Amino acid sequence: MQTKKPELKEYSKNTLDDLFGGQEEKPASATTLPLSQIVRPTSQPRRYFDEEKLQSLADSIKEIGLLEPIVVRKLEDSKYELIAGERRLKASLIAELKDIPVNIIECDDTAANRIRLIENLQREDLNAFEETIGILELLAILLETDTEDVVSILYRMAKEDKGEAAQNVLGGYESLTIQELFSKIGKITWQSFVTTRLPLLKLPTDIQEALAGGLIEYTKACAIARIKDSSQRAELLKKVIDEKLSLSKIKEAVEEILEINQQDKQDKQETPTKKLVAQIGEISSLIKKDKTLLQDKKKFNKVNKLAQQLLELLQSPNQVETVETAE
Repeated sequence: MQTKKPELKEYSKNTLDDLFGGQEEKPASATTLPLSQIVRPTSQPRRYFDEEKLQSLADSIKEIGLLEPIVVRKLEDSKYELIAGERRLKASLIAELKDIPVNIIECDDTAANRIRLIENLQREDLNAFEETIGILELLAILLETDTEDVVSILYRMAKEDKGEAAQNVLGGYESLTIQELFSKIGKITWQSFVTTRLPLLKLPTDIQEALAGGLIEYTKACAIARIKDSSQRAELLKKVIDEKLSLSKIKEAVEEILEINQQDKQDKQETPTKKLVAQIGEISSLIKKDKTLLQDKKKFNKVNKLAQQLLELLQSPNQVETVETAE
């Protein structure tokens, strides 16, 4: 029987740090700094903040202060870059603090980014899209490559794992490093990550933004993404968010849109011959429904003459005849 993997909260930052060969930053010094001296990095792994929870934290900070310092590193011009604690920083700004408790560390860009990513992955409210990006970026640091290469390695591992390709990656350094990270995280296996998370990277930009903002779950995002028309997709996405539609309702709406689109596509692809056949069919249907046709001899004769002329024309395709309009 497969044992249940431990949850991420059982691990400390140092557990994930083991993958990086130990600490790269020097011990922190605790102090306070003016909020005006703290700047956010250009690339911040955290993308979504629940406004209500943020306000609740701000209210708590106003009442009892900030209990856990944020982590920063010194830059030039008396500025300090945020390393960890963006949520606390945002809440402190809302609470209109002048100064904030900080731990100042010395570290390079790689170490700073690693700390941010590890802290981000340990959030309890992390959504699927944020977690996917965070894991890929951590793996990119570990393997000293970019996220596109990491995705390629993961797909190759999956093929080899299923026996669809010869083993060239599995068992190697890259594969073992990836497997170790997923074991440390404990939330998801690398195989499940490939099948359920990597497809999120192929979603349209508007869907990815909604996912990153925590506006929709990834199961709903995948359903909406089936609509290829950007305007139709945007309209449905807005409706889903505004009305908080369930997954079943979303699937119904998607199927309805796809059916309409398919019908429109078929209509556009109709040949002139198909249109003519459809017109003749419609004429036949109207004749059957017209209960007064036999009573109106003049009308009947006109229809009958036109029908005979059309029949003669079709039976003699090599002859060009002029169909006279019935009197």
